[in-house]
Amino acid sequence: MSTIKIRAREKSGVTTIQSLMKHPMETGLRKDAKTGETIPAHFISDVTISLNGEKVMTAYLGPAVSKNPYVSTSIKGAKKGDTITLSWVDNTGENASAEAVVK
Repeated sequence: MSTIKIRAREKSGVTTIQSLMKHPMETGLRKDAKTGETIPAHFISDVTISLNGEKVMTAYLGPAVSKNPYVSTSIKGAKKGDTITLSWVDNTGENASAEAVVK
């Protein structure tokens, strides 16, 4: 099961990339309701989008971003049939990636 849902659509020379990433995005400030223990920080720190293997965008996130973040951006130069890859790395070293074909 992928932790990322991604789609890319081209219209009039501009490709819109939309993604939803499944991640808890813990700030490190919240306490567990049952134990009272602080929940350790666990958040996506870097999101990278590539077009046919060439990096076109990097976003740096932090603990203030909500659970299951949604990221959308637009790029020029992509054509229908091209491959968009989105990958993320979090502050614990976990990572995930997913691909979409531009439609």
